[in-house]
Amino acid sequence: MNVICSTLNAKYIHTNLAIRYLKAYAAPEFDIDIKEYTIKDPILNIVSDLYQQKPSVIGFSCYIWNIEETLKVVNLLKKIDPSITIVLGGPEVSYDTMEWMEKCPDIDFIVMGEGEQTFKQLLTELTSTRNFRNVHGAAFRENNEIVITPQRNKLDLKELPSPYRFPEDAPHLSKRVTYIETSRGCPFNCQFCLSSIEIGVRYFDREKIKADIRYLMENGAKTIKFVDRTFNISRSYALEMFRFLIDEHHPGTVFQFEITADIMRPEVIEFLNQEAPKGLFRFEIGVQSTNDDTNELVMRKQNFAKLTRTVSMVKDGGKIDQHLDLIAGLPEEDYASFRKTFNDVFELRPEELQLGFLKMLRGTGVRLRAHEHQYVYMDHSPYEVLGNNVLSYGDIIRIKQVEDVLEKYWNDHRMDTAIEYLVSNSFSSPFDFFQEFGSYWDGQGWSRIGHQLEDLYRRLGSFLTEKQVPDLQVIEGLMKYDYLKNHKYKPRKPWWNASYDKSRRISLYNHIINNPASLGESFVRLGLDEKDLYKHTMLEEISFDITRYLMTGTIVKQPSCLLAYFDPVHNQTVIFPFILP
Repeated sequence: MNVICSTLNAKYIHTNLAIRYLKAYAAPEFDIDIKEYTIKDPILNIVSDLYQQKPSVIGFSCYIWNIEETLKVVNLLKKIDPSITIVLGGPEVSYDTMEWMEKCPDIDFIVMGEGEQTFKQLLTELTSTRNFRNVHGAAFRENNEIVITPQRNKLDLKELPSPYRFPEDAPHLSKRVTYIETSRGCPFNCQFCLSSIEIGVRYFDREKIKADIRYLMENGAKTIKFVDRTFNISRSYALEMFRFLIDEHHPGTVFQFEITADIMRPEVIEFLNQEAPKGLFRFEIGVQSTNDDTNELVMRKQNFAKLTRTVSMVKDGGKIDQHLDLIAGLPEEDYASFRKTFNDVFELRPEELQLGFLKMLRGTGVRLRAHEHQYVYMDHSPYEVLGNNVLSYGDIIRIKQVEDVLEKYWNDHRMDTAIEYLVSNSFSSPFDFFQEFGSYWDGQGWSRIGHQLEDLYRRLGSFLTEKQVPDLQVIEGLMKYDYLKNHKYKPRKPWWNASYDKSRRISLYNHIINNPASLGESFVRLGLDEKDLYKHTMLEEISFDITRYLMTGTIVKQPSCLLAYFDPVHNQTVIFPFILP
């Protein structure tokens, strides 16, 4: 029997851990091939590739981001070869299983919940007695009826074989994200999350996990993302793993975790701030809402004061980037409340602030009780909320406008200095800046077209001019500073008109050549000659003393010059401000 486990990932760099667990667990009785695609791949290409493998059984791992495309693939495969046995599994089909079986006749089996043992037992029955009632945790068709067998007991995770030791994966580890889990389940009961359905937390064998991580790093893995719902639920366990990763890591490897910030102990953060190399760890923290009533309605326990302490301590340590999540559309959080949530969290200045929208996932409490808050949501995946009793679809559109420019102008860190000035000085709050700019952006039709880096600067400038924002010259100066600082090479065509004509540039370069100390010792140590200056630097004037602003936050209206040196050796840019002679 030729068995394939397949999935459609959101992006090429992603890998699917679930189907690798199925392959590892089924061995040696069954030799399963892994075939991964993306949701962007043409459906016919996927079908053609799978068909040419001459499969007897294909199992698809299904999620909200791939279910629509997966069903299209299944439909075409069944048209071409009805003898192929189609098995679906994963979180998207583990709930409302009867509905899936009824509306999709091309599905032969659905494996519900934890699939390793169920899938292997199903394969065994397919090759022997075909008594599928013996397979717990499965749905199938028998005599034109749909049968759903009782769920099976939870697996002993310490007995599961490693899903990481397949030789065919090794060449791709450096190019893709590797997902790893050290536990299953979640101690919390958040009603918008599928993890709330499974009670309790079970752990894998620690030493096996450590051995797997060593193997992955030795074979080139660069980004290893832990999928544990709350990595730090056990302080002793988290500390042990942090110590191990610090001691064993290979240069260039990055580890990502989902942590619950308000239970993180200060001594653990102090340890990380002291011992962790910069950039080794990255934390993802789900804040979702700072509205206490909303959190209570979704059974989410959160101490925002302690969360703030954790995020601030980590940020002050300067070692770990933090990605904070918000969810718009939670029960009883209207537009004004979400504005407050956004501002509360933005005040922490996370490296990334992810603004998402509530998904009414199958099996979750918010979906089961959607009528209580008059939810309207998409009937198909990703089941995104369209409105409720306190948040209209018009409000959601406005928040999506915020999301659009937040991603481009904060999370991508293209102009941090200018944006910080704007949200702190030019608008009533950070949310108001992103909202007003996002609405303007959408109104200009820019959300429907592409953009180059220079376009982002021009469009922000256009918005600020339209708004007649005070201190526009100061903001433009900060934008110039950000633009030059973030270039690794000398830009051919900046977004502004050049500050100086040829004769003035020559005069300034002569001043620099004759007075290098005026730009500081670090500039003197570069030892740049006249040829280097003309070839690898740019000069631009701004209307204030930027050195004093960067040091004190004070604007002093004294024209200064930025000399940007695009270092061709180290592939970086260094900026030397100086007061004009």
